[in-house]
Amino acid sequence: MKFSEHTRTITIEIICLLYIVLFVYAAASKLLDFENFQVQLGQSPLLSAFAGWVSWGVPISELVISLLLIFRRYRLVGLYAAFGIMVMFTSYIVIILNFSSFVPCSCGGILEKLSWTEHLFFNVIFIALAFIGILLIKADKGTGSGIRVPILVTTICSSACVFGLFLLSEDMIHNRNNFIRRFPNHLALLTNEFNLKYTSYYIAGLDQSTIYLANVKAPLQLTLIDTSLQRQEIITIKLPKTDFVFRSVKVQVKPPYFYVSDGTVPCIFRGKVSDWKASLWMHGKAYFTHMEPVTPKKVAIRALSSKNHENILGTIDFQDNVEVHVSDELLEKQIDGVFDTDGMLLYNDKLRKLIYTYYYRNEYLLVDDLLRLESVGKTIDTTSKAKITVAYINSRKESKMASPPFSVNKNTATFGNYLFVQASLIGKYESFEMWDVASIVDVYDVVKKTYVFSFYISDKNAVKMSEFRVLDDLVVVLSGKYLSTYRLNNRFYENK
Repeated sequence: MKFSEHTRTITIEIICLLYIVLFVYAAASKLLDFENFQVQLGQSPLLSAFAGWVSWGVPISELVISLLLIFRRYRLVGLYAAFGIMVMFTSYIVIILNFSSFVPCSCGGILEKLSWTEHLFFNVIFIALAFIGILLIKADKGTGSGIRVPILVTTICSSACVFGLFLLSEDMIHNRNNFIRRFPNHLALLTNEFNLKYTSYYIAGLDQSTIYLANVKAPLQLTLIDTSLQRQEIITIKLPKTDFVFRSVKVQVKPPYFYVSDGTVPCIFRGKVSDWKASLWMHGKAYFTHMEPVTPKKVAIRALSSKNHENILGTIDFQDNVEVHVSDELLEKQIDGVFDTDGMLLYNDKLRKLIYTYYYRNEYLLVDDLLRLESVGKTIDTTSKAKITVAYINSRKESKMASPPFSVNKNTATFGNYLFVQASLIGKYESFEMWDVASIVDVYDVVKKTYVFSFYISDKNAVKMSEFRVLDDLVVVLSGKYLSTYRLNNRFYENK
């Protein structure tokens, strides 16, 4: 189809104007909230290692391209540059959608409200507009036949640039530790599977006969499933009426009692599993970010110190009056005292000890219920200092992770003398193929402070294990909407 000169001119003007509005608006949004934009880029697994110069390069490039599009003499160059940068943005989104589990939007302004799929279609439309603009300008100059090679070269170079940055960033961020695991054959054998149909469940407790599942979508509803995964029962917890504004309700079952807590209120309800009726046990004594039942008269907590706002461990004792005890000496600060000391709190009934495992370093603590440190154990990787970057955004008065944290330990469970740790890092001489289709659990003897063995838990429908519990030789696993049970081979594992 041939266009008149007037139509071509108007179309080119509209395309250039749309790009100018888009790029000036996007650049201004990034620069006006630059701190947050830089932190968001740092959280991207694609560009973490290059967040510093990319955070400046992108808005500057957008403004330079806008200037080129203003002047007719440079519009062809500007449209090629616009085409190239939109191809780069689109390649970025393709990688996000296919290779990343999360990435906050880094666009700013109203574009931040678009989903990644919507953003992809938006970009494709603007790529098409740039292509049309280039075609019309080349036709206007009588050189329309020479567009294929430059467009192809621009597309390939732009895509290759993004994919190259992605590969380089991944290589720089995810370095393997120099450690070796042992995998006894047939250690963990799958026994049963159950499709829960929803992914909103978490394990609230476990005993010899029953798995207790709570649901974040229905906080007071419990699903009870026998350990053979053959029978289930749904019950509803009854709480007394209060005017509490709940934000983070968690249910924990430790027969004969169950607990309903919310550290943001703060409150703890307790009741018996015989009737599932709870009464208010504690209110207003101590805010906490995690609570772990210890004995029928005591719970352990992790909280933020009122003095320095750093993580601390404590207990709440219900013997006579409600008494709160805290220790600000147990958790070792390396960077900020919050993110770097983040971890998982467990209570081991056999040893009568608290176990606190850090997320971002190769260390766990064994603590008695009087908050006295008994020992410090090491996991088998070599990350002794948390590899995290924390940014404080003045405009928002909040701290954020400025880049994806280098996670060491994902989830933990404990039974007998053992600590079970779902690992985040691949070891030396291990199969990348197995790492892609299974989770690895490392087992430690916390009494001897030794590494014992490791075993695999296979993914379910490409979904990795999100949570697990251990009782005797039974391992209960949640992977998305699937509940599975495994049995550990007692030849390698002494569970009594």
